[in-house]
Amino acid sequence: MNAKSYFLVTAIVFSVLGILHLLRIVLGWDAAIGGWGVPIWLSWVAMILTAVLAYTGFTHSWKAR
Repeated sequence: MNAKSYFLVTAIVFSVLGILHLLRIVLGWDAAIGGWGVPIWLSWVAMILTAVLAYTGFTHSWKAR
């Protein structure tokens, strides 16, 4: 796998994760990890982080040869 493919695949994965966090926020889905209820604010943080990582991945995939 070359660098361009790697960056593109990781950008797509982070995009999907970000969209899932956005859906959780908008639709009010509950999430639990080992019986611990994950607060919505944590999805806001995760959505912003995944959006930045997806953007970075897409940017690098466009620049890679």
